[in-house]
Order: sequence, then structure tokens, then C-alpha cells
Amino acid sequence: MTAMTVFFPLDTARLRLQVDEKRKSKTTHMVLLEIIKEEGLLAPYRGWFPVISSLCCSNFVYFYTFNSLKAVWVKGQHSTTGKDLVVGFVAGVVNVLLTTPLWVVNTRLKLQGAKFRNEDIVPTNYSGVIDAFHQIIRDEGILALWNGTFPSLLLVFNPAIQFMFYEGLKRQLLKKRMKLSSLDVFLIGAIAKAIATTVTYPLQTVQSILRFGHHRLNPENRTLGSLRNILYLLHQRVRRFGIMGLYKGLEAKLLQTVLTAALMFLVYEKLTAATFTVMGLKSARKR
Repeated sequence: MTAMTVFFPLDTARLRLQVDEKRKSKTTHMVLLEIIKEEGLLAPYRGWFPVISSLCCSNFVYFYTFNSLKAVWVKGQHSTTGKDLVVGFVAGVVNVLLTTPLWVVNTRLKLQGAKFRNEDIVPTNYSGVIDAFHQIIRDEGILALWNGTFPSLLLVFNPAIQFMFYEGLKRQLLKKRMKLSSLDVFLIGAIAKAIATTVTYPLQTVQSILRFGHHRLNPENRTLGSLRNILYLLHQRVRRFGIMGLYKGLEAKLLQTVLTAALMFLVYEKLTAATFTVMGLKSARKR
């Protein structure tokens, strides 16, 4: 929650660049300056509360599933990189299927009131999360809440790759030293997330477009999130903007996700260590 709050404007800039194809500003700071100038100082934080609420749910589902499966599979043995990858993948699938409706609503709320350069985009008018759910179900059908599920399922490789590199780098460093420093954890988290983000970013762009729901689909197949439409949207991006069109907003995404992941792992390790320290002190006092 802390990391997402601190770096939330970066995620806002990334989403604008992905969805609003006609926006000319390419750098993150220019996009943020435009948003503040046109929409107000607090505009980069639009949709913060719904995103934070969904982030709590999503992370709970993912980490609970990840650690539960790992505990059952490993059973006291040393974990391997391969096992971390498989467990991360399964946890990611469970997370996507349960929390995609929350992220569809969040995407639309974050973009509500935005000054789009693309005139084809129809503005939404939701009064809140509940109203957004109601309007989407009423106007588009309940399945619209799972728009972008297919690319999201492919994107479960993102946290899987992230945790694979994180655990692998962590094990390598622990072979050379007894304990990792805060800087070690920060750098490992940053490197792991940077690799995962860069590899999967084109799919993240398609995911955002599908969740927003204001896009031109292949007229031959209007099934949201189908493989054909994913390929169609990727092809349209490349045709109109070149290969770099697939990575529009990557700078903001890397800054936001890498710093968020690094801070998340840092806080995670510190909280874990503090918890076991407190438990150890309590047990020692009982003796």
C-alpha cells in the first residue's frame, strides 16, 4: 500500500500512454505535467482508493496461495527455482480469475475525467465502485467484468518470472554471506521486476486497452480478450507506431513497478525478520 501510494502518479502516466494512442508526450514527467496542468494537482491520484483496496485483495490472494502451495509442495525441503516458478504461476492464475473484475473497474475509474487526445474514446460517468459494477453489468453484461482475462492469464508469468529471479538471486547471495542487507534486497527486487516487466509489457498494454473497453476490435471476432484480438491489437500497434509502439509508457511502468517491487520486498523481509524476532523474544521470556 505504501509503495503504490508513493509511486501512484507513475502508474497514472503509464495508463494514459497505453490507452490514449494520440497523446504526443512520450516521457513520463511531461505526461504528468500535462495531466496536472489540464486536470488539476490531484489528478495523478485519481482512482487511488479503489486501486489500493483491490491491491490489498489481490496481494492477499496471491501471497496466501503462493505460500500455501509452497508449504504443501516443499514440506521442509529446500525449494528450487523451478518449484518457485510453478507455484508462482498457479498462484497468479487463481489471483487473475478472482480479482479481474476489480481491476476492470479500477482501470475505468482511473481514466474517468481524463482529457484524452483520442476523440473516439467515449467518457464514462461512474459515481463510485458499486455504480461502476452496476453500469458495466447493465450495459455490457456480466462477462465484461472479465475483459482482458486472457492476456492477464498470460501475464501470470510476470510475477512468476519475478519471484523466480528474486529467489534465485537471493539464494546465490546467501551462499556468499550469512545475511542480506537492505540494499541487497532492494537491488534484487528491482532487477527481478525489471526483467519481468520488460518481457511482458506488450501484453500489459493490450490488457489495459481491453479493460478500459473503448477500443476497436477485429470485426470478424468481437470476443473480448481472445487470442485473435490480442494478436490483432498487437499488430495494430506495430503497424501504426512501429515496434516501439508496443512499449509506449514502459519508462513510467519500469519506474513504478521496479521501485514498488523493490520497496515491497524490502518491507516484506524487514517485517518477516521483525515478526520472528518478536516471537523469539516472547518464547524466550516464557522460558
